Amino acid sequence: MTKMTTKITMKEKKILGTEQAWDSRALGCDVKYAKRAKPDCALAIDDSLGLQMISIRLNQELIAAFKVIGEHHGVGYQPLMRDALQRFATAELKSIVSSGLASQKKKSMAPTKTVGGSSKPIKKAA
Repeated sequence: MTKMTTKITMKEKKILGTEQAWDSRALGCDVKYAKRAKPDCALAIDDSLGLQMISIRLNQELIAAFKVIGEHHGVGYQPLMRDALQRFATAELKSIVSSGLASQKKKSMAPTKTVGGSSKPIKKAA
């Protein structure tokens, strides 16, 4: 077999339309090609994504529920939990900010105490 024939044979084995092949999972889905990232590489990935490993104890039923939901949506339960926590934290922070703004608005709209019929606010004695 010549070098030219070998090159043609190798090209024939390639999957054309790489972007579509990744999207359809024809590429990148086979477990036999997966391997664990080296620790320093894994730390670099976590750091670049802003991820921090934590340890948490959760009710077994809650974990089972997330596994079922994750399987239904085709994602792992841990990324699903991370997404749920992110959405909860975002909503709570918005609520806190919103209630803080509402209370500030109430304070600014409250009538000021005046002396007699004057519109000047009462000053505290020093």
